[in-house]
Amino acid sequence: MQSTRLAKLLEFLQSDPNDPFVLYALATEYNTSNDTEKALEYYLKLITDHPDYVGTYYHLGKLYQKIGQAEQALDIYQKGMTAARNKRDMHAFSELQGAYNSAAGLDYEDD
Repeated sequence: MQSTRLAKLLEFLQSDPNDPFVLYALATEYNTSNDTEKALEYYLKLITDHPDYVGTYYHLGKLYQKIGQAEQALDIYQKGMTAARNKRDMHAFSELQGAYNSAAGLDYEDD
């Protein structure tokens, strides 16, 4: 089933190679199937070509954390917070800030 979904997304990409939703869906699909290299390729393309596609930053940051690249994750979360603030998307900003705080070791519990 997953390969069918991937094939369909690749067809959509051929029809419109610059569609940010298709690029995001492909990145997510590759990430889900643990193809880190391909997931990074599509997430990075989104960051470069569609820096205002705010959802990318959270997932790219999490992927960087997963592969042990904490500094890149922090950088991506910061860029995402800027993008979210510029779009006035405070929900995304809050999620990115929470991910940043957690990755930076700033999340703490009240005693």
